[in-house]
Amino acid sequence: MKKYLITGLLVWIPLAITIWVLEAIVTTMDQTLLLLPPILQPKVYIPGLGVLLTLLVVLLTGLFVSNFLGQKLLVVWEGILRRIPVVNSIYGGVKQVSDTLFSPGGQAFRKALLVQYPRAGSWTIAFMTGQPGGDIGNHLSGDYLSVYVPTTPNPTSGFFLIMPRADVIELDMSVDDALKYVISMGVVAPPPRASTTTP
Repeated sequence: MKKYLITGLLVWIPLAITIWVLEAIVTTMDQTLLLLPPILQPKVYIPGLGVLLTLLVVLLTGLFVSNFLGQKLLVVWEGILRRIPVVNSIYGGVKQVSDTLFSPGGQAFRKALLVQYPRAGSWTIAFMTGQPGGDIGNHLSGDYLSVYVPTTPNPTSGFFLIMPRADVIELDMSVDDALKYVISMGVVAPPPRASTTTP
């Protein structure tokens, strides 16, 4: 009976958490309707209307800033924000991160790595984010990599390290599989890759 109970929980817990997260997102986005003038707010609560409104606003914004006039206005708007002392530091940092994560041609995490951290002999999953640039590169002799070591189960927080290329091992694993491995605290092991070598 205990075995069946645990098996049932393994089916229902992920489903319940997924439904809970989706419901929280929909409810939060529905609150955006409160930003509308009272005359435009619907008289009856319609679940998901806020999601559609949010998607519509984001889509129209993307269409607008994709043309020449929109890009010019965006530059002016960002110039105004960058002149405000506190807003400048917050907006600038968030914009750089979002541009890195969501730019169509970019890829925040390029490769999954295996590194020794926080001490020699202790291994963890990390991600290559690039190579050190600017003045940092002038003070490093040799081949170095910029490495992000995520924390588990929340990979959005972690540690940024600059490590010699010789000290990291590139894994034959996709970034998505490595993220799942980190988020699951090592429980969900990545599937083995098919060997490409011929006998």
